[in-house]
Amino acid sequence: MKALLYILAPFIFHLHVADNIFDAARNNDTIFIQQYIVSGKNIDTADNKGYTPLILACYNDNIAAAGQLLQAGANTNIQDSNGNTALMGVAFKGYTAIAELLIKYRTNINLQNYNQASALMFAATFGQENIVKLLIANGANKNIKDRFGNTALTQATLQDNEHIIKLLQP
Repeated sequence: MKALLYILAPFIFHLHVADNIFDAARNNDTIFIQQYIVSGKNIDTADNKGYTPLILACYNDNIAAAGQLLQAGANTNIQDSNGNTALMGVAFKGYTAIAELLIKYRTNINLQNYNQASALMFAATFGQENIVKLLIANGANKNIKDRFGNTALTQATLQDNEHIIKLLQP
């Protein structure tokens, strides 16, 4: 009997990590996400901060959830209430694998938030050298200026990051 309970426990007591699509994206609950997708609900729905499931999956480095949402057609260019995109979030956190995935799904690399900052600026500011290389290799515009007139090179210089400065110099 004990062995039978041990075998059946995952089926009997299976609890989803998530109660909603936002929690599912945060917690990489791919079972809940798949059920949500199959139900035909809007995968680009946003919470009160403008975060979509894709943005949350990316911000939390949940590549399985992000991939699942992207395969289902999630919009990579939706901006949250501050104008930030999923790519901007992974750019400052340094999640290279998710950045590559977003680029594969044709995210707009040069999209700017409400302060006119781009993903390249975030990566330069936070010292994410691999993200900087990836963005440049995929056509990121090094000359974009934020609302203060700063470029990604300016941000790298302010951080005294010599490696990124070299990558961004003309």
